Amino acid sequence: MLETSEVTTKQPPLHKEWTEGPIVKNLMLLAWPMIVMEATYMVSQLLDMVWVGRAGAASIAGLGIANLVLMIVSTVDMGLISGSRAMIARFIGEKDYEGARKVAAQTYIMAISWGLLVTIFGTLFAGNIISLFGVEPAVAAEGAKFARIFFAGWMTLEILIMSLYTMQSSGDSFRPMVIEIGMRVVHVILSPLLVLGLWIFPQMGISGAALTNVICQGLGAVAAVWLLFSGHTRIKLSWRDFRFVPSLAWRMIKIGLPSLVSMLQANVSMFVLTWIVIPFGTEALAVYSIVGNIQGFLTTPSIGLGNAVSVLVGQNLGAKKPDRAVKSTLYGAGILQAFLITCGIIILIWAEKILGLFDNDPALIAIGASFLRIATFGYLFIGINAALSNCINGAGDTMPNMLINIGMTWLAQIPLAYLLSHFTSLGFEGIRWAIGISIAVGCVAYFIYFQTGRWKHKKV
Repeated sequence: MLETSEVTTKQPPLHKEWTEGPIVKNLMLLAWPMIVMEATYMVSQLLDMVWVGRAGAASIAGLGIANLVLMIVSTVDMGLISGSRAMIARFIGEKDYEGARKVAAQTYIMAISWGLLVTIFGTLFAGNIISLFGVEPAVAAEGAKFARIFFAGWMTLEILIMSLYTMQSSGDSFRPMVIEIGMRVVHVILSPLLVLGLWIFPQMGISGAALTNVICQGLGAVAAVWLLFSGHTRIKLSWRDFRFVPSLAWRMIKIGLPSLVSMLQANVSMFVLTWIVIPFGTEALAVYSIVGNIQGFLTTPSIGLGNAVSVLVGQNLGAKKPDRAVKSTLYGAGILQAFLITCGIIILIWAEKILGLFDNDPALIAIGASFLRIATFGYLFIGINAALSNCINGAGDTMPNMLINIGMTWLAQIPLAYLLSHFTSLGFEGIRWAIGISIAVGCVAYFIYFQTGRWKHKKV
């Protein structure tokens, strides 16, 4: 809670009370726009891979490497979002709307400062960063093209994601979805024009995919900022809130830092896994990228529903209703698992046809089909992990999540990936088995900590 003089209980416009009424209904009402938003984003990224794939396996692999680098760099943003979301949701639950606005402003200040550094250094050293992977020259060249343009437009991404997550944390998930859909409609239309050189547009290849992302992020950022400053969302920002408050920033950092470390180590582990994949050849690397994108698309409900769980937990704890926080989490886990098990069955039956949408190379499909089917083992646990981890994060209790993630990654996933792929007959497929086993280990750890109930008493 901020100082009494700074607190206002006046309800903002567009108010929806998420701490009362049917829990499942609230969960789904808050979650479905987030799910649509994440799915819309993933569709655009999958289509980018389809268009870029017309140039061959080297372009697909380069896009996968570049996206991995961008994911690692964006870890700082996810840490900021974790701290900001926990605090905004808690303040909204406490009816402290002034506090929620001030947290949002601090988020922007720190995100823009970080974005400037990324823009400068990323643009200058994109090629050097991609070359660290030791991939073939053709793959490195393609990856550097994508990363350099994306880094040049990084500030559009910073402003966009901070705006969208600020709205979501306040309990407004509908407007971020509308913005995302609008962006991705433009994306889906523009990407093939720039990548393939259709109509009056030049053929830019993988560079066209990067430029499409930057343009769409810029359009979305403008729309989101306008909504936040014009009072068309639950939080109405004002320029007077945009002064750096060290004490408030430090509270956000303390909550977000474990999340930052957790996501950074997870992204670094993907870097390490890619190194383990590279010796198996360009086709294996392309398969690894394609399967990762397919799984990213299929697990979008985990992201959307998980984010909804996080917001509901934060607001219900702020409203002193911990039982509703528990039930929101358990319902979320059940819904997610039902969906993912269904997806797993579909993949087991039609793996080859799904891969054929991205590349018609028989050798690539032969390698990828088995790899994709093995991935379904992890679907037995991903939904539970998403719900429980977001519950704990939404409470602001981010340290246990960090420890669990470090354990499942560096004690299970990485060692098993190397051992199973290099010292057993599984070879390349051993990497996917290692990922699934580590997800199962994490599921057990999350459930044990969730049952202790310590997260209910975390102060933010």
